[in-house]
Amino acid sequence: MIGTGYVGLVSGACFADFGHVVTCVDKDASKIERLEQGIMPIYEPGLDQLVAKNVKEERLFFTTDPADAIKNADAVFIAVGTPSRRGDGHADLSYVYGAAEEIAQLMDGYTVVVTKSTVPVGTGDEVEEIIRKTRPDAEFAVVSNPEFLREGAAIKDFKVPDRVVVGTEEERAKEVMSELYRPLYLNETPILFTARRTSELIKYAANAFLAVKITFINEIADLCEKVGANVQEVSRGIGLDNRIGKKFLNAGPGYGGSCFPKDTLALTKTANDHGAPIRIVDTVVEVNAARKKAMATKIIDAMGGDVSGKTIGMLGLAFKPNTDDMRDAPSLDIIPALQAAGAKVRAYDPESMKEASHMLEDVVFCDGPYHAIEGADAMVIVTEWDQFRALDLDRAKTMLNENIVVDLRNIYAPADMAKRGFKYVSVGRE
Repeated sequence: MIGTGYVGLVSGACFADFGHVVTCVDKDASKIERLEQGIMPIYEPGLDQLVAKNVKEERLFFTTDPADAIKNADAVFIAVGTPSRRGDGHADLSYVYGAAEEIAQLMDGYTVVVTKSTVPVGTGDEVEEIIRKTRPDAEFAVVSNPEFLREGAAIKDFKVPDRVVVGTEEERAKEVMSELYRPLYLNETPILFTARRTSELIKYAANAFLAVKITFINEIADLCEKVGANVQEVSRGIGLDNRIGKKFLNAGPGYGGSCFPKDTLALTKTANDHGAPIRIVDTVVEVNAARKKAMATKIIDAMGGDVSGKTIGMLGLAFKPNTDDMRDAPSLDIIPALQAAGAKVRAYDPESMKEASHMLEDVVFCDGPYHAIEGADAMVIVTEWDQFRALDLDRAKTMLNENIVVDLRNIYAPADMAKRGFKYVSVGRE
């Protein structure tokens, strides 16, 4: 497994737990050293125990030296980052191509090279060309195997997936991939074999569709606020239609994270380059960016239109609960906008404050939710961590200077909050 980021580490640990022998390779020596000590570079529920178990049982190994790992491998997974390239939004494939060159130089005997990273259509062709050029004599196949892991539920998603997509038309490679995923047959997991380019596009199309769904319900929430409707009931009403489904219909401050922002952007760039623009996704990217900034205005309006000199207690910083991932988190737009308007921000997140401290300035990071709202003029809920769902509201009321709560995740019931004496503002509800 080349790369010990989110995808590589989770996938490697889960494959090891299936019974395979897995070596995770990374150039970052300090990361490998910490992994060997059982220190995870990311927060993902259950990952530390899963890694420890498989290291102890000698199925999972970590190294900075790829030589033996690649030489002895039946399959080598490329699980390196593909961030948005500065300037044009295309996926930066330099790490993928670098891994391909390294694999080509070190592999011995028939090897299935599997692209696990999210890559644009045609990347597998480029990887194959790189390997063929470097090693004309090599026996290998390049396969696409996109990941569909939700941060915070990644281990379950790997072990009990909706589907496994494998892009290859080579029978020998199909046999290797089938053996890797054989433990899933007991769960009757659908394994979809497709052409490689189709597999690459499936990943982008899936993420783009979910981003569209989130953005759609967020715009419906705006309409609900104007006409006096309840977006949660609208979501339930349309989600009960099994053609639509109830998932990803929770209105909020916009999507973030490691996948949706960069993947929607990469898809639109690829589509435009091929003369087949996907205008609905272009609009989603634009609307989502504006929405995150608009949440700061929503908070300021709830506080009377002026936050100069006021203190805001913010609960949640990560883009979603059960992760420490701050990439494109709405809080990264909301907090600077509030500070620019003159507000002071106190914040608490169970897992992401260390990461957030590198990305935000002049924020007071607190020891818990009540510490964050102590002396604040408003409490703002940005991430729906479980521990925020049942706060002692009577205690919160005594700690706030003003009884203002802005709930960007619709955790609480408006009628109950009004009854308790709060000025309560949520998303898409009266």
